[in-house]
Amino acid sequence: MQRLRSSLDPFILSLLATVAIASAFPARGSGARLSSDVSTAGICLLFFLHGARLSPRAALDGLRQWRLHLYIFTLTFVLFPLLMLPLRLLEPGLIPHELFVGLVFLSVLPSTVQSSIAFTSIARGNVAAAVCSASLSNLIGVVLSPLLVSVLLGADARVSASSMVDVAAQLLLPFAAGQLARARIAPTLKRHPRALATVDRGSVLIVVYTAFGEGVVAGIWHRVSWQQLVTLGVIDIAALSVVLTVSTAGGRMLGFERGDRIAAVFCGSKKSLASGLPMATLLFPAATVSTIVLPLMIFHQIQLFACAALSRRYARQEGEEGEAVPAIASQAAAVLSS
Repeated sequence: MQRLRSSLDPFILSLLATVAIASAFPARGSGARLSSDVSTAGICLLFFLHGARLSPRAALDGLRQWRLHLYIFTLTFVLFPLLMLPLRLLEPGLIPHELFVGLVFLSVLPSTVQSSIAFTSIARGNVAAAVCSASLSNLIGVVLSPLLVSVLLGADARVSASSMVDVAAQLLLPFAAGQLARARIAPTLKRHPRALATVDRGSVLIVVYTAFGEGVVAGIWHRVSWQQLVTLGVIDIAALSVVLTVSTAGGRMLGFERGDRIAAVFCGSKKSLASGLPMATLLFPAATVSTIVLPLMIFHQIQLFACAALSRRYARQEGEEGEAVPAIASQAAAVLSS
């Protein structure tokens, strides 16, 4: 029981509570427009703080290991889509078309930043490489993910030059502004490491509320059954298991050192909720966004549980006693500022 409590992340409960609130009290009319504006501002602030937190020196130290980063990007942007595309065979019998679109969208998203770095640190892996790989994954994903959506989903998405500019404006420009402001505000952020965690989780919860509120108004719970939700969970678990297995075995075959293999496992198997939610609102029709992001939300919770357990296992293999995973975003913020 104690081990179960130590594995639970309050953010997961917060996500579930937010979905429940959005289901019971969705924003409508002017409230919906206000909620959308606030969620956009929150995501911009989040990526601004990510830019201010990221140490260029740490990123450059990790950048030298180009073979490792190429391997991680292959896992993130090639292996995941190859796993999800054959699921078209399951529609519409087991999963409706919108959920298939959501699974493909999940597969082309970049890695997480904070949790990838935090889990790598807990597992005694190569943190510098994780910082570099996770950050580059998000920056490259701003352009690559919409392009892959356009190629793999075609008419199901509204990818255009304008939508890609919107994605870059909401994610990339704030990150660049944070890098420019780093010299002035990084010391303050370092003294308050929980600030990034609060903005991170708070902005994601606002986007979840907005997306699900729009979905409730559009009748999402009449389109998705509990059997389909279970099917999504099984698919997400299977995909994560395959990627974790391949990333581990492939790292050994390529001759990576232990620390690099750990970085590959955690950076190559994660998908970013913070990047995915705003992208979905910009790339898909508003009436379908809440359904399309369901696979991503379920996957996010599964990856937290699985990677928490795996990071403790790696730590024990180093001869250290397994420890409870601390607040993931808080620890990652400290790593980013080092």
